[in-house]
Amino acid sequence: MAANVDFSLFTFHFSLKVVPLQLESPRETIMTISTAESCTGGRIAAAITAHSGASNYFQGGLVAYQNEVKEQMLGVPAEMIAEYGVVSREVAEQMVKGACHLFHTDYALASTGYAEAWEGHEVEIWVAWGSEGDVHSMCLREDFGRVKNVEIATECVLDEFGKYLKMIHDPFAGNEFNIA
Repeated sequence: MAANVDFSLFTFHFSLKVVPLQLESPRETIMTISTAESCTGGRIAAAITAHSGASNYFQGGLVAYQNEVKEQMLGVPAEMIAEYGVVSREVAEQMVKGACHLFHTDYALASTGYAEAWEGHEVEIWVAWGSEGDVHSMCLREDFGRVKNVEIATECVLDEFGKYLKMIHDPFAGNEFNIA
């Protein structure tokens, strides 16, 4: 699946906005992606589909706010939630795997977290990205208010996904080699 991916489909700028580049053939599918979101509430999918041509690679997204949805639709084991908590690296990474499986995509992006402090929980948002066999994640803990926290998480996972694609499909990009 991943061998046919053209990471240049996206250009990721420091502003953390996704800008699709023109494909040689608008009907050609370079790669497929999906989303599984909890605390970002569909904002990752919205950022991707805000650009013309997203239907060439975006298959769909699921807002899985309740644990039962994560379990039934994304294959997150209830035991995993009980052991690590619904806001955890393990759950975020399983959400990526589950979205890839559910939507039959090469890659997925996911989020789960507490977007604001409440009932003894501090802000903690886990974002994850990758494929069924290669998932990466990171945790965001700074509190800028609920709306800004969700915005930062959305931008962060898109940016990290872009770096990931560039790394796996063009590992020498940005490296200069001098051959004597």
